[in-house]
Amino acid sequence: MARTNLGRTPLLTTRRDFLAMSAGLAALSALPAASSAQSVKTNARILILGAGAAGTALANRLSETLDGARITILDPRMQHYYQPGFTLIAAGLKPADYSVSATADWLPRTIDWVPEAAAEIDPDARRVVTTGGTAIAYDYLVVATGLKLDFDAIEGMSLDLVGSNGIGAVYAGPEHAARTWEEMDRFTDKGGVALFTRPATEMKCAGAPLKYTFLTDDYARKKGTRSKAELVYAAHNDTFFSVPIVDEKVRMLFEDRGVASVRNHVMTAIDPGRKIATFQTPEGSKEIGYDFTNVIPPMRAPDVIRDSPLSWKTGKWVSEGWVEVDKHSLRHLRYPEVFAVGDVAGVPKGKTAASVKWQVPVVEAQLTAQIAGRESQARYDGYTSCPLITRIGRAMLVEFDYDNNLTPSFPGIIAPLEELWISWLMKEIALKATYNAMLRGRA
Repeated sequence: MARTNLGRTPLLTTRRDFLAMSAGLAALSALPAASSAQSVKTNARILILGAGAAGTALANRLSETLDGARITILDPRMQHYYQPGFTLIAAGLKPADYSVSATADWLPRTIDWVPEAAAEIDPDARRVVTTGGTAIAYDYLVVATGLKLDFDAIEGMSLDLVGSNGIGAVYAGPEHAARTWEEMDRFTDKGGVALFTRPATEMKCAGAPLKYTFLTDDYARKKGTRSKAELVYAAHNDTFFSVPIVDEKVRMLFEDRGVASVRNHVMTAIDPGRKIATFQTPEGSKEIGYDFTNVIPPMRAPDVIRDSPLSWKTGKWVSEGWVEVDKHSLRHLRYPEVFAVGDVAGVPKGKTAASVKWQVPVVEAQLTAQIAGRESQARYDGYTSCPLITRIGRAMLVEFDYDNNLTPSFPGIIAPLEELWISWLMKEIALKATYNAMLRGRA
């Protein structure tokens, strides 16, 4: 599906112009929902699992596109988290409540919200049983549950450790991100060894571990304590980033900023008392000491998805449990009335909020066409975006597809591998307005 891009003109040349654009993005919340799919009359029962970014955005779009459908969304969470804000919270730039809103505030009133989770999925019977024991039948199912942060897979790690003994965990939630900032702030006052890692599984926003490494470096420099700090990045394989040209850029930045690195290191355990992290490497188990670390656990599909017939049964993702879908249509390969969108979708890339923005219209178009007995040409090309922060006030806006091609939204204006203030403002200001518009089905 071709992407249309806001700002393909030479207007974004000053801060004033950019702030004006950001205000315009915020105003999208006052506009009616936009949909690329044709309106369809139907009495179909549509069940959406998950009211995160993907599930909520799709529910809003389908409520406008489908006339007469019964749409049910299943999610026990009362709070909605704006997850792209976690890094800003962990950098001391935003308070914890910056990323928190009420789930109910984003859901359309025309749908049924069941505040429970799925306990059992039976795609042969087209039925989901909730944690409260209610059986919900469906004609079409959309899996948008997000993923599971498997902190238990790291021996010695528990979330009550975050905010003490130099342990942070940016991904764990807004409060944990705030506690991570407190630990990073203390570290950049005193110095020592800061250890950064990422898991060997697929993960959401794979650039976030790099962002936090650069942010810690920048804070130490601003405080004049960088000479007392040693930063170590432990890559899970031979690369820092999956896109080769970006990987090389990160390598050069690490070299320039004095960030040490090791390759093929996967964290398996942590000893908070000794401040030692244990890694699995090709040469066997190795230990690295730390004074501060941002723990990022393995990420997998929620257990109910992994244990269901919907997950991949062959290939590299069997243990991670992602939903087995066609990477372009996002339709299940064995159950054509099932789709997956967002983090839980078993596709090679696309676990970012920016990816959700391009996945949701594809699922909407494919599902609507299927109900109407038509074929849809809507395709998801793997678009993923990462505003890769490299210091306070500077970032690289890295956008790419399944084939690792760079796909810049602002060619001639934002160079993807340059550290620019405008890319920083995209992250700090414009992204949340666009995200909110997406939730409403307007972007």
